[in-house]
Amino acid sequence: MSNSATKVGIVGVGRMGANMARRLADKGFKVTAVYDVRREAAAELAKELKCEAPQKLSEVTALSDYILTVITDDKAMRDIFLAPGDNLFIGAKGKTFINFATLTPQVHLEVEKAAEKTGAVSIEACMASSITQARQGTLFLILAGDKAVVEKAGPLLEALSSARRYVGEAGRAAQVKALVNMVMNINTAGLAEGLGLGNALGIDLDVLREIFSQTGANSRVLETDGADMQNREHDCYFSAEHAAKDSGIALGLAKEAGVKLPLAEATLAQYRLLVEKGFGDLDKSGVAELTFKGRGKK
Repeated sequence: MSNSATKVGIVGVGRMGANMARRLADKGFKVTAVYDVRREAAAELAKELKCEAPQKLSEVTALSDYILTVITDDKAMRDIFLAPGDNLFIGAKGKTFINFATLTPQVHLEVEKAAEKTGAVSIEACMASSITQARQGTLFLILAGDKAVVEKAGPLLEALSSARRYVGEAGRAAQVKALVNMVMNINTAGLAEGLGLGNALGIDLDVLREIFSQTGANSRVLETDGADMQNREHDCYFSAEHAAKDSGIALGLAKEAGVKLPLAEATLAQYRLLVEKGFGDLDKSGVAELTFKGRGKK
């Protein structure tokens, strides 16, 4: 695959998708089209990257060899691939679709099956990373689907990531990513409770976080979110609303498997409460608004 000869379209150019487009352009890929339901976002990015911002999804497919999707949920995924009238599979024979969002495994299976019928291929590249890493090309990608297709897309995937792990057939990456986010959310909610209680007891939180970091209370979330919880700095890198969605996906998988997950259920309840209170657009660290005394009000 020659970067300059590879035409890439991107559907879903919020902060993650837009940064991925910028990264690919920096690495010499030919970004030919960007699309978003927020037309102004697509138009602004297209102007920056000097590419097209088509009105139709089928036009993105026509302009691209590889089409990357970075969308919000199962409904949005079905809308872009399976909606009548206009969708990405129109004229898709020979095209490759790489789907990056955290969705249910079932929707990935549906898309893969529909892709086969049109003569296209579809793989998963679930992201265990943040907006900054998308811009830097240091994503961690969890890959699934036809292994030969994954390998063929290697140069593009390598341009976006510093690490990749192939986990199996279609749907498997979505399962793994749901578990990643379920555990991350549990860790985040637990840290919020520990710091909230420490604050209520009058413990110096700088000291408490240092002690956490040197003991069994340490975690990656402590590093990324601890100070933000303490200082109420919840600039969004991974929203509370998305945390609720992803914990819900994991619990759906648990129900199918016949496994009880009380900690995951409690964590989902906390994030749903946060969303109900109007804080869904905060970073996941915003769950501390429910555990620190005197917080939790707009």
